Amino acid sequence: MNTPPHTAQRRRWLAGALAASAAAGAGGWAWWSSQAPHRGDGDVWQHTFDTPEGAPLALGSFQNRPLVLNFWATWCPPCIAELPLLNTFFRENAAQGWQVLGLAVDQAPAVRAFLARRPLDFPVAVAGLAGNELARTLGNLGGGLPFTVVFGANGEILHRKMGRLTAENLQQWAALR
Repeated sequence: MNTPPHTAQRRRWLAGALAASAAAGAGGWAWWSSQAPHRGDGDVWQHTFDTPEGAPLALGSFQNRPLVLNFWATWCPPCIAELPLLNTFFRENAAQGWQVLGLAVDQAPAVRAFLARRPLDFPVAVAGLAGNELARTLGNLGGGLPFTVVFGANGEILHRKMGRLTAENLQQWAALR
């Protein structure tokens, strides 16, 4: 039995509309979940990672003050490009209580070599693949880098940013606390 042309066309239109609606819903959910302030995964403060030199660095030591947590890697060009901005932000805002932590989704030897060439004023820890898992719990479902999470002094996630930071991002965040 042949389907009349107008019925087949109507079915294609309906299928397209349903697909577009599903894509819009998924996109809206992704945008909302990346923007909506909420308490971070309570477990985030329980994590401990090693510094590039091998000393333990507990994320819990960053509680009760605003924190910019930046996930990066030595092999990620946008990550490398934004590190000087984060370093300047740290130097200019540490006196106001702001903290910055660079969490390298990388290997310690690569991070040590990088920091020997381009030292940073803020602390850096090496998370390896565990950094991807932590980033996912904080809203980075795709695992891309760079990824930055801004925590208020009360531990609430104030903002998340996927991709390279700008000076304007950091200026806006400095006002959040």
